[in-house]
Amino acid sequence: MSFERVLDVQLEAADLTFQFGSGIFHPEKVEKRYLKDICASLLDREAKGPDILYSIAMDVGKKDHFEDLRKRNLLYGIVAYNAGLIGNELVRSQGHIHAVSASCQSSTPEVYEIWQGEAYIYMQEFVEDLPGRCVAILAKAGEIVIVPPNWAHYTVNASQNKKMLFGAWCVRDYAFEYKEIRKRQGLAYYPIVEKGVVKWLNNSHYVYEGLEIKQAREYPEFGLSKKNLYTQYEEKMSRFEFVTDPLKYQRIWTEFQP
Repeated sequence: MSFERVLDVQLEAADLTFQFGSGIFHPEKVEKRYLKDICASLLDREAKGPDILYSIAMDVGKKDHFEDLRKRNLLYGIVAYNAGLIGNELVRSQGHIHAVSASCQSSTPEVYEIWQGEAYIYMQEFVEDLPGRCVAILAKAGEIVIVPPNWAHYTVNASQNKKMLFGAWCVRDYAFEYKEIRKRQGLAYYPIVEKGVVKWLNNSHYVYEGLEIKQAREYPEFGLSKKNLYTQYEEKMSRFEFVTDPLKYQRIWTEFQP
């Protein structure tokens, strides 16, 4: 499956920055995450790897939609991941939980779409001794993954040889919780590479409960199609209300399967 890009955004692979077309609004400065920023959640806190792990352009879209996205409290972000390894872990984020947003009085979901490369979206129910369900979803270019409210999660570049690029819808007044994750040296599993094969090593700071490894699926329960996420917003601008007002969709979230 390929990704049909409708936003005029190009990745400058050499330095993990972006070039934006004239019809696109975007942040003045791209945020970068460095190896030192995530070391507290790594299998080996002294591991060597790429200095810049990933770059983030939060709040991107077509200029025609600038006001509507603010009115809906909806935000689209684009993130580019470096290739390589951190010790023997794949390049990834440190992991976080979406904090309760004042706008909706709830933790909120995140809706990913892979633009380029392949990614694992890892998620678990709780950051406690018993982490509950632990799921790693492999997504390829053009595929979508939804992380439900309250679940801890991180994003992984599934390839050590190619850069990865994704976009995501989230609530505009987002905030992240890291404290408990850092105390436990990350989430319940580490994505490591042994002899060229991706394996998942359990974190001893949790009770082992098993990991589900899945392929990306479709989400008809939220009215999503196979089209790219931005086009789906353009076709029906209220489509991602389940992101900004998750309590309104509580029945679906209660029955949600990653």
